[in-house]
Amino acid sequence: MTHDQDIETLIVAAHALTRMAALETANETPAAQWRTLTILRDHGALRIGELARLSRVTQPGMTRLVGQMTDHGLVAKAADAADSRATVVEVTPLGLEALQTWLLQLTAALAPHFEDLEPEEWEALRTTASVLSRKLDRSRPTSAAGAAGAAR
Repeated sequence: MTHDQDIETLIVAAHALTRMAALETANETPAAQWRTLTILRDHGALRIGELARLSRVTQPGMTRLVGQMTDHGLVAKAADAADSRATVVEVTPLGLEALQTWLLQLTAALAPHFEDLEPEEWEALRTTASVLSRKLDRSRPTSAAGAAGAAR
């Protein structure tokens, strides 16, 4: 297997894992909401356009989603200090709590599927998770850089 094939296998497996967890939790909240909360948690406050880009949805779609999430108290909107015509969105404490609860539900739903792993398999998963986190953190802009990129 080539390195590219290894990466492809990892991506496909991660998508399948996410779908399985969502189905098993019977959570009807759109995946875009959880993705948006995660992006805001990880990047800090962002303009709607940048948030839409990172979440891979249209700007009008993100505007609608942010409106719904604002109504539920999960995010807060404010005028951008650099350009009052633009809107900046940030996750609220309630949004962070909802995200953490959802992540715990996902973990609980998936745990039974991994109960039979051998210690060396757990070590392989731990190593894979660590490598992915390190590589993704390296490619992720900081909040300041994300905000600066959004201001362009």
